[in-house]
Amino acid sequence: MFKKKKTKNTLSFLELFKKGDLATKLSFIIMGSANFANKQFLKGIIFLASEVGFLIWLIRNGLHSLKMLASLGTQEQGLVYDERLGIRVLQEGDNSMLLLLFGVASILVCVVLVALYIINLRSARHIYELKAADEPIPTTMDDLRSLLNERFHATLMTIPLLGVLFFTILPLLYMISIAFTNYDHNHLPPKNLFTWVAFKNFGNVLTGKMSGTFFPVLGWTMIWAVLATVTCFFFGILLALLINTKGLKFKGVWRTIFVITMAVPQFVSLLIMRNLLNGAGPINSLLINSGLINSPIPFLTDPTWAKFTVIIVNMWIGIPATMLVSTGIIQNLPEDQIEAARIDGANAFQIFKSITFPQILFVMTPSLIQQFIGNINNFNVIFLLTGGGPTNSDFYGAGSTDLLVTWLYNLTVNTLDYNLASVIGILIFILSAVFSLITYTRTNSFKEG
Repeated sequence: MFKKKKTKNTLSFLELFKKGDLATKLSFIIMGSANFANKQFLKGIIFLASEVGFLIWLIRNGLHSLKMLASLGTQEQGLVYDERLGIRVLQEGDNSMLLLLFGVASILVCVVLVALYIINLRSARHIYELKAADEPIPTTMDDLRSLLNERFHATLMTIPLLGVLFFTILPLLYMISIAFTNYDHNHLPPKNLFTWVAFKNFGNVLTGKMSGTFFPVLGWTMIWAVLATVTCFFFGILLALLINTKGLKFKGVWRTIFVITMAVPQFVSLLIMRNLLNGAGPINSLLINSGLINSPIPFLTDPTWAKFTVIIVNMWIGIPATMLVSTGIIQNLPEDQIEAARIDGANAFQIFKSITFPQILFVMTPSLIQQFIGNINNFNVIFLLTGGGPTNSDFYGAGSTDLLVTWLYNLTVNTLDYNLASVIGILIFILSAVFSLITYTRTNSFKEG
């Protein structure tokens, strides 16, 4: 709404203060002064109202919130003796969780005000430059028309940006802040206070006693993500090639049969598979009754079997999606190039290796990266099939099949170690972001896009 294009010889704010008139100088103290002086009343009211509202909030709540953010509370909740009543009564204390939340929100409010203050100065500078060039200054109606025409995109984005600020950025900053506190099962508010501990939690996870859980879980998470992505990709391509083979009848029927697995909600499929693979489930019962085995196969209760099982079940869910994408690519391959290869004596495998697969890989590489990151954070398959189990006495709050994301869930819900869970969340983000950036920027899809 307020942003203006910079000219080639834009004045610095210091030069603006020295050369500007009284209204321009006042804009450095009273926001919107230059706008009021030049009859831009809408901008002036918005700037001034923002400053006044901020100062009122800062005096009434802001300074206290920022002050308490440093300590996260000093008064614990507990029983104290009341001389008037002659008994011990509950004394309310500080709530570190709310103090942290309000403190982070206060910082965001200050950042927003600083941004508005800079926009106010830019607006004053723009007015000064228009005057210096003897150009007309936009009126309030001109600004309104601009907001509904050439700057209509900015008008539409205002509310979504505010939503992102307070419903995405604020919770994210709050979660990150918890990683630097001792907010765990021993320091649960409101009864207990928690405090800042700097990078102690990161050291505990990476090099301390929690490293014995973190690195094995990280290793299994990476193995799972690679296998889950690769198996669905290659078997999805293979299935697409089989269904699109020339001469195969009822292609639509075969394709529909496999797509049905996508129509069923994923959690329903996973819960059904969990019941089928249970020790006393239909599959084990069928194998025992047929004489193929003497005792139930521990599909979900043995660490090794459970890991193989979740990978196989994930293929059942993931292959159809890859098959559909691959089918679209295969059906649009250049037939003249394939025919030329056949004339030159290339067999089906050589055509697949040199033409079909490179084309599929070129188109699907960004999707593969997305699938890999999605599998790192694939909560549903692990949680609904094995619940992270079987239990592992060597791990803290994690089972043999837990991924980092399901371990984070356990640390939050079961062990109530929010600080460790926050550290794991940050590490997952760093891992995913670094892998995505490095891998995607090296792909041909990015270089040729």
